[in-house]
Amino acid sequence: MRRLLILACVCLLLLGTVCGAGAGEYLDRFEGRVSEFSLENGMRFVVIERHKAPVASFVSFVDAGSVNEPRGKSGVAHVLEHMAFKGTPGIGTTNWSEEKPLLEEMQRVYARIRDLESAKDADEDKLRELRDKLEALRKKAGQYVESNAFSRIIEQEGGVDLNAATSADYTMYQCSLPANKAELWFYMESRRLENPVWREFFTEKEVVLEERRSRVESNPIGRLVQQMTAMAYSAHPYRNPTIGWISDLRNLGPADVQDFYEQFYRPGNITVAVAGDVNPDRMRRLARHYFGEMFEKEEPVRDHVTAEPEQEAVKRLKRTTVNQPAYARAYHSVARSNSDFPALDCLSRILAQGRTSRLYQKLVQEKRLAAHISAFNGYPGDKYPSLFVIFAVPNQGVGLDKLEKGIERELERLREEGVDSQELERVKTAIRAELIRGLDSNLGLAKSFAQAEGQMGDWRRVFTYLDRMEKVSPEKVLQVAKSYIRDENMTVAQLVHEDEKQTE
Repeated sequence: MRRLLILACVCLLLLGTVCGAGAGEYLDRFEGRVSEFSLENGMRFVVIERHKAPVASFVSFVDAGSVNEPRGKSGVAHVLEHMAFKGTPGIGTTNWSEEKPLLEEMQRVYARIRDLESAKDADEDKLRELRDKLEALRKKAGQYVESNAFSRIIEQEGGVDLNAATSADYTMYQCSLPANKAELWFYMESRRLENPVWREFFTEKEVVLEERRSRVESNPIGRLVQQMTAMAYSAHPYRNPTIGWISDLRNLGPADVQDFYEQFYRPGNITVAVAGDVNPDRMRRLARHYFGEMFEKEEPVRDHVTAEPEQEAVKRLKRTTVNQPAYARAYHSVARSNSDFPALDCLSRILAQGRTSRLYQKLVQEKRLAAHISAFNGYPGDKYPSLFVIFAVPNQGVGLDKLEKGIERELERLREEGVDSQELERVKTAIRAELIRGLDSNLGLAKSFAQAEGQMGDWRRVFTYLDRMEKVSPEKVLQVAKSYIRDENMTVAQLVHEDEKQTE
């Protein structure tokens, strides 16, 4: 309890510093504790000293996500992330010289299967023969696999938080270790990034397919949101789900993962952040020793990211369900770098984030039209122009038409009356508090700084966003509400209970 009280006081103190002195002074306090450097091969490092406990967190940020996937290969970034800790020629195998030719033969057999499957008159007997051969090779190769060897080495040395995540915009890998085990992380991560092995690929692909089935095919709301996003975006690759389209996933092979890895997993596309009880000079020496010799691949040939054309009319999608009905609407928004983004961020919180928000108070508490309502800006990513989404679940017995009209009335009231300075300041305070909470751990620091440095080119963007937000006025919030929250810019998705009688 005493520790919680101390942490609370620290958070309040920091929050007071940000509120009173501005984000600039808070940034100055970090400047003296942050070191940054780049290797000759282009790999960037940010080191944050935090000597509270003898531990450290490590985050590798790869500036590539599902938005970078080639056409017909959706899901490949996520599959690669799943393969991240399968090991190397020296980690995860009992006999690499025996395992390697089996993996190579599996790739050749799978390539032949794909060729046959795409033929107009596929030889089913030959396909069956090849599939049986692939399964036999998989089992034989599996005899040499030391499952979870990579993670076991980390965990045996006190490592925790070993994990990875793929988003539309990036892929991130994380780990926390005792500070005196920092060299172990540098060794393991350099081996993994420089020479990964895609062992157990077909087994792991089945895991991803099952993940998709549980998140989308068996989840009516997940399926609705996926379809809404694909309808909202007619051209931009944000229309593709990060987990991939099922036909693309079924068609992916190890060679597709290798191609994506070679294109984007190069030193110049990777940023590492280290936060904790570490010495910056030692981190620099370890970085040079373990990552300095990594071959710098050619600049990735990034596919041209098609700009989304302006939407000219409302789009609507309606599905039926025997389960919980739901309602969502998405408006085309902007990228994080756009000057309107902070105002849209504030608008989403004013509308439906927290118990003091407008839609929560009116539709959940007062009118009892919704059991849940939320709003968020920057979906499914914010590197490119994104979506501003409102999502709601109706109360029992409330039709979606009635819920939609309730949302519309509140949006119209906001567009007519605007927002007052008090409610705007309340959401700014919430944003500042979230920043403080996010930086209250080594892992939170490392993740925030790695993303800011890797995606936006400067770790200081973690704090300068607060300066951008501080400049948002009630008039600016009203302006973006009128500019973006309009029918012709909107895509609506409804999950209607099959027994519900819709009003015309």
